[in-house]
Amino acid sequence: MSRIFWDTNLFIYLFEDYGKFSQATAALRERMLERGDQLLTSTLTLGEILVKPLEKGAHDLSGKYENAIKAASVLLNFDDRAAKIYAALRSDRALRPPDAIQLSCAASAEVDLFITNDTRLQNRQVHGIQFIVSLDRAPI
Repeated sequence: MSRIFWDTNLFIYLFEDYGKFSQATAALRERMLERGDQLLTSTLTLGEILVKPLEKGAHDLSGKYENAIKAASVLLNFDDRAAKIYAALRSDRALRPPDAIQLSCAASAEVDLFITNDTRLQNRQVHGIQFIVSLDRAPI
């Protein structure tokens, strides 16, 4: 069993139709379930996922998204441990604050794998995360 953190974009692919990205994400989730992997994400992911439905006044859809994320994953909070990791990560000013929050939450939980399709994050080295990879390079 591995502890695998999904960046926000994977949940968007899972909930909306993004063609090959949606298919790859669904297949990844199936493999994770077969293997007994634990899915983690942050409360920032939840907030980001809810923006579009709430912007459109689709409260029923935002509720479905929230329930799905809470049922399928462990939601990590941005706590004091994550805040200290965040501060160290942000010393690299090229790293955007939301990305640093995601990485710091994952690192504080000491995940095995962080999956994203954000090319700026792929292959970074962050203490507390064994590997950061793109969706198409996820080794499971």
